[in-house]
Amino acid sequence: MHKASLKDFFLLITLAAIWGSAFFNIKIASDTYTPMTLAFGRIFFAALVMVLYCWMKGIKIEAFGENWKMYALIGIVNLILPFFFISFGIVKVQSNMAAILMSTAPIFATILGQLFIQDEKINFLKLLGIVIGFLGIVYLFSDDLLINQTNFLYALIIILGPFFYTLGGLFSLKLKHIKNETVTSSILIWAVIIFLPILFIVDNPTELRPSWTSTVSLFYLGVVATAIAWLMRFYILKNNGLVFQSQVAYIIPIFGLIFGYLFLGEKITYKIIVALIAVLISTFLIEKSKKAKIS
Repeated sequence: MHKASLKDFFLLITLAAIWGSAFFNIKIASDTYTPMTLAFGRIFFAALVMVLYCWMKGIKIEAFGENWKMYALIGIVNLILPFFFISFGIVKVQSNMAAILMSTAPIFATILGQLFIQDEKINFLKLLGIVIGFLGIVYLFSDDLLINQTNFLYALIIILGPFFYTLGGLFSLKLKHIKNETVTSSILIWAVIIFLPILFIVDNPTELRPSWTSTVSLFYLGVVATAIAWLMRFYILKNNGLVFQSQVAYIIPIFGLIFGYLFLGEKITYKIIVALIAVLISTFLIEKSKKAKIS
């Protein structure tokens, strides 16, 4: 795992901006789409874009090749489950809050990395960063203006999103020898295949009457926040490792906070600011621990 370069940080910040913009678009799309239909639509549009892209570039799609079981597993863990949990939770939670709750990902990444990845061992600075980030999230949950009895469970459900993202990232490392576009398109295809029958059994999308604004947001989520963003994610994951890539979740809240305020007029309380500062300090300490190890 090489030391992060300026290009690596630029890609990380760009990815954070794209995913930060996803939350207010999820909020808009959820006005007329159910959480399950929203999650499926996002995957479906992304799959269409990736299949078309691979066809134009002459890139082989291996969804049904020797690694099909891993593609199917990652499709469930890295797409279906987190997309649904986030879409479900954001119905009752502000989009900027959802973005901040995503910053639990590095906590999961450090724990899983400690258990399963030899190059991602924990040290004092990394542990300190994790603790500070965790305390920031706990403090955020004490904000009665934003999290209360009516939406507490929804906020917890959102946290399942970054957990499964991180778990899926761990599985994805087993495919690091395969081209990014091949992995992304293959897991999207399997996610569509698995999710489609479940969607019609549990939630009949033909009864929906979505608005144009919700549909535009859903299309953006599929094309930009999924297809394009996931190509970037796999690139960062392969070149910089699970913990570095998961730090995108610490930068997402900054953009989520800005976009939620600008486009949805969402509240920004002092506890949100304190929690945001905590996770930014956490990001710095985690990356500093990596540099200390290299030197």
